Amino acid sequence: MAIDTLKRAAVFLLLCLAQALVFNRIQLFNCATPLLYVYFVIMFPRNYPKWAVLLWSFSMGLVVDMFANTPGVASASLTLVGALQPYLLVPFLPREPEANHISSARTLGWGKFLMLTLICVLLHCLLFFTLEAFTFFNLEHWLECIGGSTLLTTLLIMTFESFRGSGRSIAQTSI
Repeated sequence: MAIDTLKRAAVFLLLCLAQALVFNRIQLFNCATPLLYVYFVIMFPRNYPKWAVLLWSFSMGLVVDMFANTPGVASASLTLVGALQPYLLVPFLPREPEANHISSARTLGWGKFLMLTLICVLLHCLLFFTLEAFTFFNLEHWLECIGGSTLLTTLLIMTFESFRGSGRSIAQTSI
């Protein structure tokens, strides 16, 4: 269990640094920002304790909020995704999944993993940009931010997943 926590903390740190130093500086067409840290929440195993998923999700969101100057927006959005992730994972699991089934393209298949990722990222972006804008006066820009960020983040997650699947999988190291 301690090894699992250390590996998860290393991935946590790596994604936080990548988001703070690289991805927060990217804004395509003044609306699409990659929010790659959602990948951390998608990767939780099936029977991981729900309180731990919420704690990890909130902590990740809090760190991202500190670096992105979005007080509470990322932590609220990621905590919601962390609360819903165990329930969103169930329809995509095989009939008789393993106890610690980890969601990845290798274990779920590319189609199911893409749908799970798309749903989680869309929920996150919807709440993130709704809380950030806190107004519906500029509805078109709000929708562009949600759609653009959802597509860009999903594309990046699938790209990382393809690289992860070609080498030694994080799923094999039980994160």
